[in-house]
Amino acid sequence: MNAKYQLPKDGGLAKESAPKDIVHRYERIPTKVFENEYQGVQYIADIICRQIRNHTNNASARDIYEELPPFVLGITTGRTPLGLYRELVKRYMEGEVSFANVAVYSLDEFYPIKRTEHQSRNYRIHDEFLKHIDIQPENIHIPDGTVPQSDISEYCAAYDKSIRKIDLMIVGVGEDGQVGFNEQGSYAKSQTRLVELSHNSRKVQSSQFFGLENTPKMAITMGIGTIMRADRIILMAWGEEKASIVQRVVEGEITDLVPATHLQQHPAIEVVIDETAAENLTREQTPWLVGPCVWTPKFVRKAVVWLCNKVNKPILKLTYKDYIENSLGELLENCGTYDKVNIRVFNDLQHTITGWPGGKPNADDSTRPAPSLPYPKRALIFSPHPDDDVISMGGTFIRLVEQGHDVHVAYQTSGNVAVHDDVVLQNVDTARELGLGNSYQEVCSLIASKRRGKPEPRKLLDIKGAIRRAEARAAVRSFGLNPDTNAHFLNMPFYETGGIKKGAITDKDIDIIVDLLREVRPHQIYAAGDLADPHGTHRMCIEALLEALDRTKDDDWREECHLWLYRGAWMEWNLGLVDMAVPLSPDEMLKKRHAIYRHLSQKDIVPFPGSDTREFWQRAEERTQNTAKLYDKLGMAEYQAIEVFVKMF
Repeated sequence: MNAKYQLPKDGGLAKESAPKDIVHRYERIPTKVFENEYQGVQYIADIICRQIRNHTNNASARDIYEELPPFVLGITTGRTPLGLYRELVKRYMEGEVSFANVAVYSLDEFYPIKRTEHQSRNYRIHDEFLKHIDIQPENIHIPDGTVPQSDISEYCAAYDKSIRKIDLMIVGVGEDGQVGFNEQGSYAKSQTRLVELSHNSRKVQSSQFFGLENTPKMAITMGIGTIMRADRIILMAWGEEKASIVQRVVEGEITDLVPATHLQQHPAIEVVIDETAAENLTREQTPWLVGPCVWTPKFVRKAVVWLCNKVNKPILKLTYKDYIENSLGELLENCGTYDKVNIRVFNDLQHTITGWPGGKPNADDSTRPAPSLPYPKRALIFSPHPDDDVISMGGTFIRLVEQGHDVHVAYQTSGNVAVHDDVVLQNVDTARELGLGNSYQEVCSLIASKRRGKPEPRKLLDIKGAIRRAEARAAVRSFGLNPDTNAHFLNMPFYETGGIKKGAITDKDIDIIVDLLREVRPHQIYAAGDLADPHGTHRMCIEALLEALDRTKDDDWREECHLWLYRGAWMEWNLGLVDMAVPLSPDEMLKKRHAIYRHLSQKDIVPFPGSDTREFWQRAEERTQNTAKLYDKLGMAEYQAIEVFVKMF
């Protein structure tokens, strides 16, 4: 399924009319930005297939009579190359490319680890790529995570020496600028070696190892110097979680603290990213500093909000001097005097604020985000996990219910792998104490039967799924929604692998959503519009929803239906994009917090908390309170908290 999710474009750099040198003048590495991961993957796959074919076609007579050496491809692992490997397998299956005379050298491997463990780079690269193509076993080179530590230095030196030539090296970049496992402080001439993983790197990897305590502390990695020996390098990155580091790698100074910046010195390197990974680049973040722009109303708002933050003033106090001294003279040339721009943007932003997310009945809705009719509306909230609804838009959810709309919530996945074993035992023990059945020892045996890296027993996952369903039902019941009629648990099949790695979206997943859409016939749809990892659960859920909406585009109910996007617990929409802002009172914040509290399995001992160890209600409250402060700082009314949404259609 090709990617469908991208935010509506609204203004920006006039790239067609701007000279190429101007567009790229802040960039130290040639950088190509594609609308989405799928398009970027097509570009990289084209290069790989073309170079493999050229290698064969351009062989010298000596090579033909003797033996054509293999084309050497350097490869990386992790989430970033998943789409690329699927595309290369597809092209192989269609006969477009053969890997019979290709040798691969993998970038890194955990240490110590067996190649049969599902978390090993060796296992993953075979599972995702190598076992599906016609590569010769002797041409596969992956660091061995089982070499005795007494021999590891000699082994790494031999592995490095075996890499005489790399025709094309494909790499990703870590959130701290790692390439492979070259951590912060790695120097430019480093070679293949054993390294100690940073605490942050281990936390990033801990979800696939089912906890930090199970995550290896060391890894084998090619060095920066080894990577730089490649004839050509492509660095790829997808999703907004990579935006900050991409900006530092592409536009920043070379430093050992960001190892990937050393790649700036390679004569044949390019960066290939999607629009969300590019959002911090100067040409995307502040394009008026780069060249001529297309000044749409939303883009003007983005620029004015940026200017307010830059000069620390509310909108209506901005002066002509503020605009001119901060490279926004072109805005005034195109949009009028500074005072008229100030008033226009102030009114525009003010009109995003509404206490009636479903529309206010019998009211003039000409400047309101949501139409007043029909009333009441049928609203359908899609929640990727069984708590994203109340964490991310709980206040708006409560408003919709209290204002009389017919609100439904669809939990797209079970969220079962995010329940700690101790929580299961506590719930089963409670049932035993209440005399409702004694399966405590049976569950203890199930937990004891788990094997590291293997899917959890299905019966144990079913119990965990039941716990999360009960919590979701309790949450919506706490503010008056009937969970028996208005809470829908979709249990989309792509999620039910029993492990951290999920399957691909199929027609089975999409058909489940289509059936629900046609059952509810919503006037409003709310969905998690996260822009992070294209292969993460949130992104897969929005892609499946958009495909379902595409398949229902001719249904009569679609004429009155609008799609609103909320964000997850970590990120928030830029105010330049916001179409609706729902303010919350202190009492509403408390109701939202109490609904989040109902998700007891996600409190205190969440198995995969990420780098932010705060509880979800704390993250959510800080985010919405910060949004309210931003509105206040721009000159709007002061609110306790604000939840914001972007309208997709």
